[in-house]
Amino acid sequence: MITSFDAPFKPDAGIAILRGNLAPDGAVIKPSAASPELMVHTGRAVVFETVEEMHHGVEDESLDIDASCIMVLKNCGPKGYPGMAEVGNMPIPTKLLREGVRDMIRISDARMSGTAYGTVVLHVAPEAAAGGPLALVRNGDTITLDVPARSLHLHIDDAELAARKAAWVPPEPAAVRGYTRLYIDHVLQADQGADLDFLVGRSGSPVPRDNH
Repeated sequence: MITSFDAPFKPDAGIAILRGNLAPDGAVIKPSAASPELMVHTGRAVVFETVEEMHHGVEDESLDIDASCIMVLKNCGPKGYPGMAEVGNMPIPTKLLREGVRDMIRISDARMSGTAYGTVVLHVAPEAAAGGPLALVRNGDTITLDVPARSLHLHIDDAELAARKAAWVPPEPAAVRGYTRLYIDHVLQADQGADLDFLVGRSGSPVPRDNH
């Protein structure tokens, strides 16, 4: 079960950090769980604005998608979900499963279980709910994933991105008050650990003696 250093089970294991105009502050992929033939790929974006829209879409027989497409899920990051849920490992659309498709590129600001597999790009930062470029992706846009080059690129010029950004309207927050709203207002992005901004640099609160 343990192979030698000179003959590894997989030469490109672990994780890789991607950067580009779609993820200025980085994104994460697990090459050890990805399909080798998808490590360099350009495809058409099929966009889901919410996790609910995604779950409905993958069951929709009329969904305009094929195995070469790139699934994009927004608003599932620290602020957007809120809480950066384990929904990044999007299911393959049912009609493609029937055709024998078992993997395709999926991109989101969410996370996934460490035991999950697939060519899945996660932790895109800044997230969509914070106004990151992920929020500006539209159906039909072209995206290139190049894991060896550590690149994630949206084929939209800067002027078009700026115009989309100017027209972007932030999603309604999941809560207007209480601890959930406090979390939404103060949680940092994935590249900063999704910590709360007022806890940065602190090791925690003192524990009263009677709690030991």
